[in-house]
Amino acid sequence: MAFGRFERVAEQKPMSEINVTPLVDVMMVLLVIFIITTPLMMSALKLDLPKAQSAPTGVAQRVVSIAINAQGDIYLDKEIISLDALANALRTRANQATQDGVEELPEVQLQADVKVPYGQVVAVMGLAQQAGLSRIGFVTERKP
Repeated sequence: MAFGRFERVAEQKPMSEINVTPLVDVMMVLLVIFIITTPLMMSALKLDLPKAQSAPTGVAQRVVSIAINAQGDIYLDKEIISLDALANALRTRANQATQDGVEELPEVQLQADVKVPYGQVVAVMGLAQQAGLSRIGFVTERKP
């Protein structure tokens, strides 16, 4: 009795085609991730900051009012002032408040026109903080 196969079939040929199913699966996952994350990377926002709807706030006892008009002129308590003079005036007010023994330094209320460049507003805020006046409030118009 002989042991062995009865059928003599030629060996199977190697498959010459590439299986692309895993590649398609990976590409679909990457496409979904890209579609979801792309809107999150967009950072262009149109902002109109000076108009806001807010609750009425209490009036601070000591206030330093600074306004910047559309032409870039700076006003301290309704009097026009240069940027250098503003720095000195803010330091003087902060020193005066500390000499008077006041618990809290005055609050700076900043009013800026819509057309004022953001850099100029930040410069005025920086002067106030350098003078020691860290409480800064933005004055806006209420929405109708």
